[in-house]
Amino acid sequence: MKPTPHARAPGEVRIVGGQWKRTRLPVPDRPGLRPTPDRVRETLFNWLGQDLTGWRCMDVFAGTGALGLEAASRGAAEVLLVEHDGALAQQITRVAERLQASGVTVRRGDGVAQLAQRAGAGLDLVLLDPPFDAQALFIPALQAAARAVAPSGRIYLEAPRRWSQEQLAPLGLTCQRYLKAGASHAHLLVRLPVDS
Repeated sequence: MKPTPHARAPGEVRIVGGQWKRTRLPVPDRPGLRPTPDRVRETLFNWLGQDLTGWRCMDVFAGTGALGLEAASRGAAEVLLVEHDGALAQQITRVAERLQASGVTVRRGDGVAQLAQRAGAGLDLVLLDPPFDAQALFIPALQAAARAVAPSGRIYLEAPRRWSQEQLAPLGLTCQRYLKAGASHAHLLVRLPVDS
């Protein structure tokens, strides 16, 4: 019997665009680690317009760092990557040092708590790719992201299911773009306009 495709984490992923295009990022075989596939990252950055020059970004569940480093590769001025797992945070730090990524900061800790501390920060992009088995993280992460992102900012959400407009509206968010790829549901969210 053949093994199920994607049953295990791939050994590496690559940055798909920008100044570090084709840079390999190691993917250790760790429980719950599921890097965003290249195709999905490529689509996300097509949605965002490729050039993120000057953007302020936060990757809340960094994992391998693929999403946040992809943003930095495309010109983001500041990228904060937060990862709970100490070994993964060290690995991202080593990659960022190797790339001489001066605008990249890596922190170990609770990504949702750190995002909540940035309420009103006016971030241009918040990247949310929580572990799929951690359902309790999704709503607090989306609530914190809605408070931290600028009125014109974007929130990327990767989840094991599609989030409907009815589920997003009470959080002050709406879905602008959507893609299903395998088990991943990719959403590009924006804040709902505030009635004056």
